[in-house]
Amino acid sequence: MNLFGGVVSLTGVGFFMFCLFAVIFTGIALGRVKIKGIALGDAGVFVMALLFGAFFYPALESQLSVKGAYNVTLAENALEIIETLGLCFFATSIGFIAGPNFIENMKKNCKSFVALGITLIFLSGMSAVLCIFIGRTIGFGGSIKDAEGFTAMISGLMSGALTSTPAFSAAKATVLEKYRSLVSVGYGIAYIYGVIAKVLFVQLIPKITKADMEEERRKIAINNLSGRTTDKNLLNLDKNGIGVFALAVFIGAFIGRIRVPLSSEGFEGTCFSLTTTGGCMLTALILSHFGRIGKLNLRPDANALRLFREIGLIFFLIGAGIPGGAEFSANFAPMYFVYGMMMTTLPLITGYFFAKYVLKMDMLNILGAITGGMTSTPALGTLMDVAGTEDVTYAYAATYPIALIAVVLVSQFIIILF
Repeated sequence: MNLFGGVVSLTGVGFFMFCLFAVIFTGIALGRVKIKGIALGDAGVFVMALLFGAFFYPALESQLSVKGAYNVTLAENALEIIETLGLCFFATSIGFIAGPNFIENMKKNCKSFVALGITLIFLSGMSAVLCIFIGRTIGFGGSIKDAEGFTAMISGLMSGALTSTPAFSAAKATVLEKYRSLVSVGYGIAYIYGVIAKVLFVQLIPKITKADMEEERRKIAINNLSGRTTDKNLLNLDKNGIGVFALAVFIGAFIGRIRVPLSSEGFEGTCFSLTTTGGCMLTALILSHFGRIGKLNLRPDANALRLFREIGLIFFLIGAGIPGGAEFSANFAPMYFVYGMMMTTLPLITGYFFAKYVLKMDMLNILGAITGGMTSTPALGTLMDVAGTEDVTYAYAATYPIALIAVVLVSQFIIILF
């Protein structure tokens, strides 16, 4: 793209960088707009990324293409790198932040976190099954002609409603090859509402319940109180702890790719893994929990972690939002969007009341656990801003692994049974 008669030439990687940071700036500005005290926050970046993908994705593809015999476009790969890098930054930061008090918090609240995590995924699964029966009664919709194709679509919608990449991958691996594109379409349709609904939910609940945020912060601080201290005489690899952070990502990326076969086909069939996100978070939790090896400090600077967390969240939202906008505009169908809304909204509301009245959890632990149980990175980022404390990360980190395993299994069982 040439501007001002060729004076400014924006092509290739330069065009990609221009678009990337234009989306970041406009998205952050949009996220700061408040209507009756409610704002999109960092999800504003996601909205702008969706709009960019819907209207300008072809232009991005043309600028990031390799001309020649195969005419390959690298736009999808570039955005996947941005998304994965963002997830690594965010998940590792959360692991380091939650790590010092993680074990103590799990000892106090383990049963509640496990129960809520499993309940949320179970409710999502039941919502998906309900949508399957509704579809078989009133019609599949779109161009789908058979029950197997519709089930593949629903499994994609459920993974999108939960914003769960592992569930999406497991569903694609389980369905027949001819139905895999339907899983992708369903994921893209439900993902948008899945992100925005959870971001708004964690802002609306404190307002609807007229919660005293000072009191809620006091409650969660008491629950997460720990006697751990940091020895100021420890040796730091560097001022901000970037070296230790890189070590956690290095080890976590390896752990996250370890595969456990779930079928008789072995590694050729469906496999479970923590994924890069889960591996990085687990590694950071362990390093931060112990805090040191000899005299070597294993905890990065708190301010650096906050910066990594914010950059990671923004990169993730861009990497997921731009291709999501392109897919959404191409494959949107109103009925499928409604199904996705059901699979997001029903577990959110029911899970909240279950945690509040059955598990007797305090509000910030409930919301933190819900963001982990529904594997929502953007909602956690918003919740930390709303709560005014990072203590909510403990609930997220405790519930996330349970939900990760449960959602992979539930998505596969739905395809096998229905």
